[in-house]
Amino acid sequence: MTNTLPKVSVIVPVYNVEKYLAKCLDSLISQTYQNIEILVVNDGSTDNSSQVIRTYSIKYPEKIRSFTKENGGLSDARNFGIDRATGDYIGFVDSDDYVTPVMFEEMVHLAERHNAKLVICNIQKVDQHDRIVQKLTQIPNMPEKIDLAKNFSLFSDLSYFACNKLFRKELFKEKRFKKAAHFEDIQLVPQLLLECETVAQTQNFHYQYFERTDSITKTHTERGLDILKAVKEVEEVFSKSRYASRREELKNFQIFEGVYSFLAYLAFVKNEETFMFMSQQLDCFMKKREIKLKDILRYSRFDKNYLLSLPLKKRYFICCFLQAKKN
Repeated sequence: MTNTLPKVSVIVPVYNVEKYLAKCLDSLISQTYQNIEILVVNDGSTDNSSQVIRTYSIKYPEKIRSFTKENGGLSDARNFGIDRATGDYIGFVDSDDYVTPVMFEEMVHLAERHNAKLVICNIQKVDQHDRIVQKLTQIPNMPEKIDLAKNFSLFSDLSYFACNKLFRKELFKEKRFKKAAHFEDIQLVPQLLLECETVAQTQNFHYQYFERTDSITKTHTERGLDILKAVKEVEEVFSKSRYASRREELKNFQIFEGVYSFLAYLAFVKNEETFMFMSQQLDCFMKKREIKLKDILRYSRFDKNYLLSLPLKKRYFICCFLQAKKN
């Protein structure tokens, strides 16, 4: 009997994650959804990741397709996988994270039921003992099926992680992650959302995000300016999209990603000269878009004042920063 279920391609970029990779791959091998291919892209690892990949490829040849390439970074590895994916849907899982066994079964079901090009699940941060550190609800107070035109506040409110989403493959027909850029999710995922009419979501916490103490994201440098560059690229695509007239939502996107996300990064920049330069770039960003302090202070995300929802230390930094700009 021919298998008529849609095929899912899950892309796993790998770079020096020998300690975490087996857990990630185990969670994908054990998916209840059977029509799945796992594209493991070894992005020039120098540790024993290649041996882990080889072991799993031999043991599960019907599920795992392994590739080795020169190191090109996360975006390049993901694009490499997209170019070779044969599925109807594409998902991304970072190689130090893992997912629940029913993640892709539920997300494919939702995509098919609602004819949605994009499906979103919740995330929870976990520690090395699998203890839940933080629950990150993605879309509170919205239905399972979301008509984007009628709920376009989603564009400015959504967290643009790639890994907790399932994408219809056709979204990538002319789109790829920007190579050698940081914050590539902010650059690409909003562009993909703009191609959608319907989005589906589940309130289940399928994606398990392991926040490593040795993660590269702990080093905060001038590359944080890529956040502002990503927002600029989204603006250009937005202006040509079917939602181009929705200027309020665009401005809220600029505030959420261009100001709040940027400030969250800036707070950990330790070099004073770099900090001052990045602050000046943020000033230019805000002036060009006529973003006022009152706009930032009043910004609401999912109908709640965003600044007041932040942890105290983060709120204190942002308030001090904005007050200094005011003076």
